[in-house]
Amino acid sequence: MADQNKDDQNIPVVEDASIDLDELRRQFDTEARFRDLAGWQALLVTAVAVGLSLFHFYTAGFGLLLAIKQRAFHLGVVLFLVFLLYPMTEKSSKTKTPWYDYILAALAAYGCFYLIINFDALLMRTGLPTQMDVIMGFLTVGLLLEATRRVSSPILPVIAVCFLVYCYYGRYFPALFQHRGFNILRIVNHMYLGTEGVFGIPIEVSATFVFMFILFGSVLEQTGMGRFIIDLAMALAGGAMGGPAKVAVISSGLMGSISGSSVANVCTTGMFTIPLMKSVGYKPYFAGAVEAVASTGGQIMPPVMGAAAFIMAQFMGVPYLHVAAAAVVPALLYYFAVIVQVHFEASRLGLKGLPREQLPKLGPLMKTRGHLLLPLFGIIYFLVAGYTPLKAAFNGILITVAVSYFNKQTALTPKKMLIALESGARGALGVACACATVGIIVGTATLTGLGLRIASAIVTIAHGMLLPTLLLTMVTCILLGAGLPTTANFIVTSTMAAPALFELGVPPMAAYMFVLYFGIAADLSPPVALAAYAGAGIAGDDPIKTGMTAVKLALAGFIVPFIYVFNPMLVLVDATPVRFILAVLTACLGVFLLGMATIGHYKVKLPVYLRALALVGALGLLVPGTVTDIAGLAIMAVIHFIQATRAKKAIPL
Repeated sequence: MADQNKDDQNIPVVEDASIDLDELRRQFDTEARFRDLAGWQALLVTAVAVGLSLFHFYTAGFGLLLAIKQRAFHLGVVLFLVFLLYPMTEKSSKTKTPWYDYILAALAAYGCFYLIINFDALLMRTGLPTQMDVIMGFLTVGLLLEATRRVSSPILPVIAVCFLVYCYYGRYFPALFQHRGFNILRIVNHMYLGTEGVFGIPIEVSATFVFMFILFGSVLEQTGMGRFIIDLAMALAGGAMGGPAKVAVISSGLMGSISGSSVANVCTTGMFTIPLMKSVGYKPYFAGAVEAVASTGGQIMPPVMGAAAFIMAQFMGVPYLHVAAAAVVPALLYYFAVIVQVHFEASRLGLKGLPREQLPKLGPLMKTRGHLLLPLFGIIYFLVAGYTPLKAAFNGILITVAVSYFNKQTALTPKKMLIALESGARGALGVACACATVGIIVGTATLTGLGLRIASAIVTIAHGMLLPTLLLTMVTCILLGAGLPTTANFIVTSTMAAPALFELGVPPMAAYMFVLYFGIAADLSPPVALAAYAGAGIAGDDPIKTGMTAVKLALAGFIVPFIYVFNPMLVLVDATPVRFILAVLTACLGVFLLGMATIGHYKVKLPVYLRALALVGALGLLVPGTVTDIAGLAIMAVIHFIQATRAKKAIPL
C-alpha cells in the first residue's frame, strides 16, 4: 500500500478548480440534467433505480421474462424514473418533483404494465384491439414522446410524430413515398401491442444487453477504474514526446470502450488530461480537440463499444462478438491516426514528455490495482467462449465485485454498490427512451415499406453509383446526429439509409459500420459537436475552433469508413490471412501519411507541395489495389528521404 501512496503523490494532478464538472455535463449532456432531489423523494428514486438494476441483474443471470413482458417492465420503470428526475421545462423546479409529474410517472408506468397485466387477454385478441387498448396505446406513446423530449431534445419526438402522421396520411404523399394509409386501430396494434414498434428490437436491446453493460461500467467505475486507467496511460506514455496528449488518447479510448458516452467521457477523463496537456505547451483548443476525438472513438472501441453495436448485432442476426471483432481494425486505425497526429504536433512544437520521476511506476501500479483489468479480460473471454453478451456482462459484474476486494481501496463496499446500482439505472434512462421512440420510426418502416422507398430514392439520386451514395449517406448520418443521440441516429440511418448500400452490393457488416461511424462523427462535427464543445469548456477556448480541430484530428475516422466499404476485408468480410495483414499494414501506413498531411510536419516542417503529396500517398495506400499501394509506398519513401535530408542539414524553409 505504501508503494501505491508514494506513486499517487508523484502523479502530476493538474486540474482547473474553477470548472464545475456537474454544470459542464448538464450543459452538453442532456441526459445528465437530473433534478437534485432530497429527502423522501431522493429515497424513492434511489429505491426504484436500485430495484430496476437488481431486476436486470437477476434476469440476466437466471432467465429473462417473455419478450414483451421484459421490455414492458423495463420501459415502464424507466419512464417512471424519467418523470421524477427530469424537469418539464428549464423554469421547472430542479430540487423537487411536482405533483403532476408523479401522475404522469404513474400513468406512463401503467401504460407499459398494462401489457403485462393483460398479457393473456391481448394474446387471445391479437390484431383486434379494444377501445381501452387504443386509449392506453395513445397514452403510452404520448408519454413516451414527452419523456424522450425531457431526457434528450424535442427533435427525436418530433421526427417520431412525423412518421406516425406518415403512417396515417400515406396516400397523400408524393408517388415515390405513397402508400394506402392505415387506420388508428392498425397503427396502435403495430406500434403498441406488437413487437414491431415501441417494443421492438431497439428496446429489446436496451432491456437486455445495453442495460447490463451500463451497469457493468457503473460497478467498475466505483472500484476506481477511471483513475487507474489514467495512471496506467501515464505510466505507459506519459514520458514520451507530447506524453500528456498520448495519455489522453489511451485513457479516453479505454474509458470510452466501457462507458460508451462521448460527452460523459470528455467530462470524466478530460478534467485531468486537458489541463495536463495545456501545462506542457499544447494550445487549449488542440487539447480540448484531442480529448473529444479520443472520447468519441470509445463508442467504436471493443470489447464493450456503445449501445449501437448491440443493436447492429441484432439487426444483422449475428453474435455480438462478430461485430466487436469486425470493429477492431477500424477502431485501431482511428486511434492510431490520432496518436500519429498528436506525435507530429508535439514534434512540431518541440514538446517533451513528463519527467519520469513524476510518473507512476508501472510495476507497483499493476501490483496494487492491476486486478481491475480482470473484469475486462473476463468479458472478452466469455464473449469468445460463446456466452451471450447478457451472460458475459452478468459474469463481468460478479468478477468485478470479487476482484475489487483484492485491495482495500478498490473494494466495493455496500455503499459503493448502492451508488453503482443507482447510477447504472440513471445511465440507462436516455438510451431506453431513445430506443423506444426510435422503435416508432422502425415500426413505420416495417408497416409502410418506407425504408425500401428511401433506399430506392437515394440510389436514384446517386444514379446507381456507390461513391455518391456513400456521400449522401454520410451527410444524412451527420445531419441526423445534429439532433439525435448516437443510438437513435444509428437505428434511423440503418433503417433508412443502409438499405441503399445493400442495393449496391455493400456487405451488411461494412454498411452498418459505415453508418455507425458517421453517426458518431456528429459528436465532433460543428455546428453541434457536443463532445468537442465539452472539451472546449474544460480547455477554456473557442468551441468552434476546438470542433474544427477535432474534425481535422478525426480525419481518418471520416476516410476509413469509405475504405472498408471498398475493401471489406478490414471488417473481416471474406478475409484471408495474408490479404488481411497486407490490407491492415497498408492502411496503417496510409494513416501515417494522412497524419503528416494534416499536421504538416515530419522531422521538420513539410512544405505545401509535400503535404499535398502526402495526402495523395495516403489515399493510395488506403484504397485497395496493388498499383495504388506501390505508388503510396513510393511517395512515402520520397517524403522520408527529402525530410530526413532537410532535418540532417537543418535547412530552413
